[in-house]
Amino acid sequence: MVHKQGQGELDGPRRPPRADARRNRERILAAAAEAFGTRGLAVPIDLVAERAGVGVGTLYRHFPTKEALFAAVVGQRVGALAAALGAVSAGDDAQGAVFACIELLAVEVVGKQDLLEALEAAGVDVTPEVADALARLERGVDGLLRRAVAAGVVRADVSFQDVLGLVIGTCRGARQVGGGDERVRRLVSIICEGLRAPGTGPEGPG
Repeated sequence: MVHKQGQGELDGPRRPPRADARRNRERILAAAAEAFGTRGLAVPIDLVAERAGVGVGTLYRHFPTKEALFAAVVGQRVGALAAALGAVSAGDDAQGAVFACIELLAVEVVGKQDLLEALEAAGVDVTPEVADALARLERGVDGLLRRAVAAGVVRADVSFQDVLGLVIGTCRGARQVGGGDERVRRLVSIICEGLRAPGTGPEGPG
């Protein structure tokens, strides 16, 4: 009996991307992260290709549109933020974890225009990749908020959307007045005072 080979058997296993193709993709992502971080989605795609040291055709072979490249960069950024929440959530200080989370978000976002744009568009106009990363971030922040509310150290009416709005407003304000990360941290500290549950200020229960 003759065994008929399927198309997959004839072709063999799919070959992994060539080393030069992988390097090109990595250079494109690195250049895009720098360019989008400074100027957001408005950056010309030609500039990204130039900074990556590749032709525009090569860039488009990896990412068919500028929006696809933007989504790849922002998805990585938001995913890294979601992962970083694990570090700030350790320990028994539920209130401190929420405040550290807000500071982490604000310091990261204020220096990255693409991340700020993505957070402003959350729930409105983002790609599935970015939406998935944002959903992971939301779950992480929600978990911290629930823990702090259960401990009675953060106002019970604070939501992820509240935190997101506060972070975006803080970053927009910090950009206008300048001052870098120190200005952001000062604004965050003021905001966090308003998030404390009554009687849980630095001086202790009233």
